[in-house]
Amino acid sequence: MSSSCDQSSSNRDDLFSGRCVLVNGPVIVGAGPSGLAVAAGLKQEGVPLVILERATCIASLWQNRTYDRLKLHLPKQFCELPYAPFPADFPEYPSKRHFIDYLESYARRFQIAPRFNESVLSASYDRACALWRVKTVSGCGAPSVEYICRWLVVASGENAEKVVPEFEGMHEFGGGVMHACDYKSGEFYRGKKVLVVGCGNSGMEVSLDLCHHGASPSMVVRSSVHVLPREILGKSTFELGVFLMKWLPVWAVDMILLAAARLILGNIEKYGLKRPPIGPLQLKNTQGKTPVLDIGTLSRIRNGDIKIVPGIKRFFQGGAELVDGQLLEIDSVILATGYSSNVPTWLKENEFFSKDGFPNSPFPNGWKGKCGLYAVGFTRRGLSGASVDAIKVAKDIIKIWKTETKQKHHSVKVL
Repeated sequence: MSSSCDQSSSNRDDLFSGRCVLVNGPVIVGAGPSGLAVAAGLKQEGVPLVILERATCIASLWQNRTYDRLKLHLPKQFCELPYAPFPADFPEYPSKRHFIDYLESYARRFQIAPRFNESVLSASYDRACALWRVKTVSGCGAPSVEYICRWLVVASGENAEKVVPEFEGMHEFGGGVMHACDYKSGEFYRGKKVLVVGCGNSGMEVSLDLCHHGASPSMVVRSSVHVLPREILGKSTFELGVFLMKWLPVWAVDMILLAAARLILGNIEKYGLKRPPIGPLQLKNTQGKTPVLDIGTLSRIRNGDIKIVPGIKRFFQGGAELVDGQLLEIDSVILATGYSSNVPTWLKENEFFSKDGFPNSPFPNGWKGKCGLYAVGFTRRGLSGASVDAIKVAKDIIKIWKTETKQKHHSVKVL
């Protein structure tokens, strides 16, 4: 079939034996910030909806898979969800706890009640009845459910699954190995030698946290990375970039930010942190790679508390061999190797979403597909990008829902 909408009911899985639920509105997959933002917009206009969440809470990434010291990397005004600003007494860079409190208050304010412990097995468009069929399984042993709906909003996000690379000899290492999503605090690593694999914001912050708790981290830097100061002349670097892009092209703004970064941070390449040939904003826009906003890690790199090392060749008992032949003795490994979308594992559609689980059309055009399919939270532009798409999706569904509702009411009156 050539179209994403051509999934026929004859191609569905074997006859479904669970409970069927007809939803007179959209089904939203994911109760993170993106799903909540869409639901809030719909709720304000009285549109019925079902929001499915595989975890036992909203924003499970924030609640269950982030380290204790985490704070928002951008000022709070760039991280607000639609229709509800952060409380005035929140700090400029809210903590993990602040943000979770904000999201829970947001859900209460708009009376959003996700159906927790429901993992989506598959979602396919049935052209015979022009409806989506969303099959779920419960994590608490309840019968499976098939939701039948007019609209499907994919809000499971860019970070649904952790990425765990394979390394030669990992099974021989013998020490502790965990992904950054399972890391909470460096307290457990006091006095230990820890290899942090990855040099993004998570890798940098985990390394800094390990230092604060008396550990000795080495950070693997395999590729180039942009490191920018979090603030320039007392202003958020992100805010400054947004302001400058109103008047200047991206390449010019990149030049200004990189010049400021060199003045404030110095030459970071002499510490083993090579900058990419493409500017930070251009790289973010074209490849989705976020620059690191420094919150103190660089000073620890300069004074040798955090060692920069090249890629890993293999692991052995109690250590690792690097690509330059260097041998490291280490006690533990933390994989700050990122996350991936899980959309291809359950969405039976091959036109709107790519094989890597992101919309084929880049921001700002990746929010709407065919046959009532929408995407929110895949902009690679953080919470601000997700909010922009959430508003668009909610408005589009509201417009169609109101039109169809009026037509139904009119038909009833004529009869």
